[in-house]
This record gives sequence, structure tokens and C-alpha cells, in this order.
Amino acid sequence: MNRSVIADLRSDTVTQPTPEMRRAIAEAQVGDDVLGDDPTVIALQEKVAALLGKEAALFVPSGSMANQTAIRALTEPGDEIIAHEDSHIYHYEGGAFAGVSGCSLRLLPGRYGIFTPEQAAAAVRPVESHFAQTRLIVVENTHNRGGGSIWPLEHIQQLRRLADEHSLRMHLDGARLMNACVATGLNPAEYTKYFDTVSMCFSKGLGAPVGSVVAATRATIRRVHRFRKMFGGGMRQAGILAAAAIHALDHHVERLADDHANARRLAEALDQTPGLSVDVDAVVTNIMYIDVAPHLGSAADLAARFEELGVRMLAIAPQRLRAVTHLDVSASAIKRSIEVIRQALS
Repeated sequence: MNRSVIADLRSDTVTQPTPEMRRAIAEAQVGDDVLGDDPTVIALQEKVAALLGKEAALFVPSGSMANQTAIRALTEPGDEIIAHEDSHIYHYEGGAFAGVSGCSLRLLPGRYGIFTPEQAAAAVRPVESHFAQTRLIVVENTHNRGGGSIWPLEHIQQLRRLADEHSLRMHLDGARLMNACVATGLNPAEYTKYFDTVSMCFSKGLGAPVGSVVAATRATIRRVHRFRKMFGGGMRQAGILAAAAIHALDHHVERLADDHANARRLAEALDQTPGLSVDVDAVVTNIMYIDVAPHLGSAADLAARFEELGVRMLAIAPQRLRAVTHLDVSASAIKRSIEVIRQALS
């Protein structure tokens, strides 16, 4: 492999802490978060709760733990969860909805990872002993497998009305919520106020090395805290990680617009490259999927060829690649990546 990497586009999780973030980590005040006295963790949780318009928040090690502690806090074994068939909680969290919470999923189709309120209404089970009890609706915004798609606010509002009508709860998998906010100009609370629980990740586009958060009412966060402990997610001097998350929120949100612009530029160029196709109109944030014509070989073959030239992508299907822009990929790196890819294919 060529060790001179032009652009690592495998994911926005590959970002390295900036020098300023490393200084924040080094200078962080710490305590013992399991005992509840780490001042930097407390500051992060209060900051996120205010940002998302919730009473309280809890810092957890990962996005999967954030989602799964929230699900466990809102459901009981035997309940059913309505979610999109391409949801992160279904594909990438190890079956935890079943193994940890004892729930089943009612999976709905929909373009770009978005199902309609009408589909959700039709999926609600009758309140009858023969059926699993519909308890929770999960929305992922932005939607990873949907290509970084953004849920329309009116869909979310209608889902909330449906949830209230049937005494359901709602969870927002907001791992990349800040991408949605920057792309639309909406304040985070304009999305989150419709949800009982919200998760958000710091180690993706925001560029922190580790960590996610769950926000909800104080009573719900007490349950989430219990399940964090049960799942082994308690951390001690976690302030060094919380300091990175605070720095990310203070300095890395508005710049997400650069990632979106770079993704669009890359998508347009690849879509004009013979043998590759991208749904350019779907590229509204920082994720894209690239379809590979069979005469070029498999996506895995192409990913290996690109990597030899310094451009890293993920093959996620026999003829499909994924590319994700982030703070470690500059506009000049995108330009150079386009040149390298076209050279490789010519």
C-alpha cells in the first residue's frame, strides 16, 4: 500500500485530533465520572443538554452505546421498534436491540433512509395480547446508508403526532445531527424537541477521538445511566475525552459546511467519470455512494487500486463504494483525489 495518503475517505471516524484539541485534552480538569465528580464531563453534559433543549445528558463511550442505552431506557422486553430497514441500529450495532433490550424491529422501506408517517401509522400494532407491543419509533438524522440524507422536519412533526396518539416514544439517532443542522440552518433543538431521547456522536464529523451523548429528561437519563453501568460503559477520568468533545462543539460545527461542499464537488466529478455513477442530488451532507460499472471490476478491486494511489474508500457492496468527507480532507485533497481516480481509470 502507498503510505502517502492523499485522502482517507473511508469514514468521518478516521479524523485525527487537531493540535488545539490535543491541548484541550492535555489541560482538562478531571475527576471520577463513575462517582459523578469529573468537572469536564459535567460541563459537557450541561452544554449538550442546553444545546439540544433537554433537561439532562449523559456522556457514553460510543454511538452504539448511546442508541442502545436509550432504547433500553424507553422499552421493555417483547416490545417492537419501528425503524427504517437501513437503520444503523439494525445493521451496525450487533443485534443489540434484541440481545440487550429484548425487542423486535418493524422495518420500513423508504428512499434515502426515510419512511413516511403513513408507513409508520400502518406499522403500529393493535393493542392485543397476540402481538408484540409497538413502543418506539427510531429516526436516524442524517441517515448513514441513505447517503447522509436529512429527514424533513414536517415528517418528524407528523411522527410525533402519531406517537402521541398511540402513546409511543421516539428516539433520534443523531450521530450526525450537526451535519443536518449546518446543511439546513435549523437549530438542533428544532429537531430534538420532538424526541424523548437523542443520541449524538463527537467522533464523526466533529472530529473528537471518542465519545457520544444521550439527552433526555432527568428521569430518563437516570435510567440511561443505570444501563450505561450495566453495559460496562462507565469511565473514570473521562474529562480528557469530554474536553475534546467540548472543543469540537465550540470549533468544529460551522466548518461542517466545508465537508458538505467537498463532498458535492467530489460527487459531481465522479459522476462525470466513465464507469462511475453517483446520485449527485442525494449528496446534501458529507456521505456519498458510488456505483461501479462491472467492466471496471468489483468495488473491492477498485478500492484497492485507488488505495495504491493514496485515495482510500470503502467497498460496501459488490459494485458500490462509499466515500465520506471530513475535517482531515481539504479542498485541495479532493481536487487531487479526483485527478488520481481519473488517472487510475484511464
